[in-house]
Amino acid sequence: MPSHLPAFLVTTWLLAMLPGAGQTVMIRQVLAGGLRTARGTIAGNAAGLLLWSMAAAASLSAILPASPLAYAVVRVLGGIVLVTLGVRTLTAARSATPDAGSPAGRGRTRTGFPGGFAMGLGTSLGNPKAGVFAVSILPQFVTATGPVFLSSVALGGVWALVNVCWYLLFTWLVHRGRALVTRPAVHRGLGVVTGVVLLVLGVAVAAGA
Repeated sequence: MPSHLPAFLVTTWLLAMLPGAGQTVMIRQVLAGGLRTARGTIAGNAAGLLLWSMAAAASLSAILPASPLAYAVVRVLGGIVLVTLGVRTLTAARSATPDAGSPAGRGRTRTGFPGGFAMGLGTSLGNPKAGVFAVSILPQFVTATGPVFLSSVALGGVWALVNVCWYLLFTWLVHRGRALVTRPAVHRGLGVVTGVVLLVLGVAVAAGA
């Protein structure tokens, strides 16, 4: 069964909050197509995360139970990934925040629930951070002696659900008051808090805490 569920929830929530392609797409979808389009994008993003999790679970179920050393290596790599994300987040928070106030004019925005779903699925499957998370961080929260495949898929479902909850909140905030959500000071503050917590989690994961 999945272990350390509270830490997993915190980690996935913080990773969902990281500024990046996902948030940019969500802002575009809200401003161009409204909440219905955004909800389709959220559903597509969640489906992509589930696919990433299932692909990772298929590999992990064959490797981790047979090799404690492999489990330890993956744990350390996962910690390094989290620390790296934390450092990059803090660095980005110190620099100028990219303009998110006018995303609707950049690129092509698909509207409606089906179009939003396609956009979310494509963004998720094309996001290398999602693949890195599924392969290097997801195993930290799976017991090496239990049903690795089922545990990994279950955690993938939790991961997708956490992203759905965050993006529902995020898109609602954008819809209600985009001036506040896209304010540079707000992004910097979130970046600093998220970066610090990711650093702490990364050290804890690498140490096996």
